[in-house]
Amino acid sequence: MSSSPSQIFLFGGNKPWSATDWTDSDDRVRGGSSYSELTCDPSSPTAVFHGNLDTKTLGGAGFASQRTTGEDRSWDLSSYDGITLDIKKSDGKKYTLILKDELLPKSSNGREQSTVGWDYDFNRGNDGGKVFVHWNDFKATYRGREKKEAQPLDLKHVKRISLMMRSFFGSQEGDFSLSINSISAFRKGEIRTDEPSPMS
Repeated sequence: MSSSPSQIFLFGGNKPWSATDWTDSDDRVRGGSSYSELTCDPSSPTAVFHGNLDTKTLGGAGFASQRTTGEDRSWDLSSYDGITLDIKKSDGKKYTLILKDELLPKSSNGREQSTVGWDYDFNRGNDGGKVFVHWNDFKATYRGREKKEAQPLDLKHVKRISLMMRSFFGSQEGDFSLSINSISAFRKGEIRTDEPSPMS
């Protein structure tokens, strides 16, 4: 049986970006006013996660995010060591990458039920660059709070990937824009000469 390649593209690279792969999940579901878009085209190598983070409506809180579509999607990343975000350009704000291995049916009021998410916060300068996130860099959270007793992330069944802009207790707001070349999974065999220090 052949071994897995040192890198597998999830979005971008040899897996062209498609708008149908993503949908918004903003604080408007809680009465907020933030909004987000992921602008992409299969003919372009870059996708742009952008929008506006409003913190006034919810009294200092707020979030705007894009998540993958489909309730039956699943990625087996157990042969890899982490996620690579290849950032083309950033505005210097702090963003969050979120993985989920569990999705629940919608509640009776039509809202999604909360499950544990695995978060990693990052920021890059205007020139972008690659962000390498090892599995142990992700932090389990539930409804925005750290969940220390969470079960390990099921890497054989990653069911959702999200990009989020949040206020971080009122420390950022307004327009945001993050241009991404690709999201991929890497193995230790991949050469990582530009790996940055973890960002909190």
